[in-house]
Amino acid sequence: MLSGKIALITGASRGIGRQCALTLAGYGAEVIINYNGSKEMALKTVEEIQSHGGKAHAVQFSVADFQSGQDAIVNLLEQFGRIDILVNNAGITKDNLILKMSENDFNNVLQVNLSGSFYMIKHLYKHFLKQRSGRIINISSVSGVMGNAGQANYAASKAGIIGLTKSVAKELASRNITVNAIAPGYIDTDMTGAMSESAKESVMQQIPLKRVGTGMDIAEMVAFLCSEKASYITGQVISVDGGMHI
Repeated sequence: MLSGKIALITGASRGIGRQCALTLAGYGAEVIINYNGSKEMALKTVEEIQSHGGKAHAVQFSVADFQSGQDAIVNLLEQFGRIDILVNNAGITKDNLILKMSENDFNNVLQVNLSGSFYMIKHLYKHFLKQRSGRIINISSVSGVMGNAGQANYAASKAGIIGLTKSVAKELASRNITVNAIAPGYIDTDMTGAMSESAKESVMQQIPLKRVGTGMDIAEMVAFLCSEKASYITGQVISVDGGMHI
């Protein structure tokens, strides 16, 4: 389904990003795994893909650092010649009520989650235009659709990604480049694993399907949006949340 495609996935050393890397590689894509601090986990993901006959590479840079990201993209394009797929997955949380949330905690989350996604799109914008093809998938969140108490910074960043997705989709559509967002619900990852048991139970009560989602639930949707089967889909926000915001 993705044979011959080269995919760059940010924040792909763990969680949803890691599963996206494994899944896209399984469908034949050559995967570039971006990480910031988790080198060991990124290399393990590369090894796992290679052990199954796939192609994968790890590259370190912070998506929140404009120049670092720009330099990395220049180097990657020189090395691989092209990038066909960008999955903006890198993200952080610094949850707290507004009363206790610091200015830095608000700004840092927006810088990584929202600005980081914008930076990566900007770094590859001209390349995709020249190539006259491309797939951009931005990972938003159910929090960006519904809002969530104690996550004003995270929800704002993920809501911003939705606006970014729709705007860039309109800009790039005439060049055969699609841009879509996925809004995961409660997915079993390290990030959600840090939640208290009471918080987990509260979330579970909001899920009509009454189960936690998996990284595979998100990764398969990413793979579909990367494929030719989704060539007429752009500017959309697809919720994969077990029905949380029905």
